[in-house]
Amino acid sequence: MMVRLMALIVAAVALLAPAWAQETKEPASSQCDVPAYLLSSDSTLPNVAVAVKSRQRLNILVVGTRSSSLPGADGEISAYPARLQAVLREKLPGVTVDIRTNVQPRRTAEEAGAILEKLVLERKPDLVIWQTGTVDAIRSVDPDEFRATLDEGIASVKKAGSDLMLVNLQYSPRTDTVMTVGPYIDSMRIVAQRMDVPLFDRFGIMRDWQETGDFDLFSVPQGSDHGLGMAKQVHECLGRLMAKYVIDTAPINPAELRIQR
Repeated sequence: MMVRLMALIVAAVALLAPAWAQETKEPASSQCDVPAYLLSSDSTLPNVAVAVKSRQRLNILVVGTRSSSLPGADGEISAYPARLQAVLREKLPGVTVDIRTNVQPRRTAEEAGAILEKLVLERKPDLVIWQTGTVDAIRSVDPDEFRATLDEGIASVKKAGSDLMLVNLQYSPRTDTVMTVGPYIDSMRIVAQRMDVPLFDRFGIMRDWQETGDFDLFSVPQGSDHGLGMAKQVHECLGRLMAKYVIDTAPINPAELRIQR
């Protein structure tokens, strides 16, 4: 019974990334909109601000799981890390923006946390974007252990000299009935506040889209014969919103960069 339940959970989560089959088109800017509170943060990204304003260069490392990527020949350029890079390059004139990824399916926070410091020391990013929580929720990792892992991972990145931003789970109305995500959402919020790091609330953003009807995340067609349209639109919007979040949280004034040029 437990094996069958786990299989259902994995299948439901997997539907979010690869199985949306609609016409591929760029979403209208209004479709990406969310309430301002979903993009607010009391924390800042000081290293990002210095990198952009003083060095005109921004290096970002995205550490994540399957939901940070998309399948297919153009999956890499359609996933949110690439879209984030494209929007930052557009919004930050004269700044060289380079985003690298370290994405691995089925990786828990503990497994990612174990390599964070090494990755930072090797690649020297100004910002680490750590997307996590989904696999831990699927495997029912003890929430206290999950929080401790986040604390240690964030501390190691700060020690190595980089900023860090957390990205929480995806929202899916289908997975709500087969796994408990609340403790992991709450844990990431608590840790972000305690460790003074920004939290990009992907879960809240996607839930808002579902509730407002901007995206129908429940009616996911079976199969992908018609492409990955909705998945690409969601990742496009996530990339746009994440770029705004990074700029506002740093904070950076793009108008000042134009004057410097």
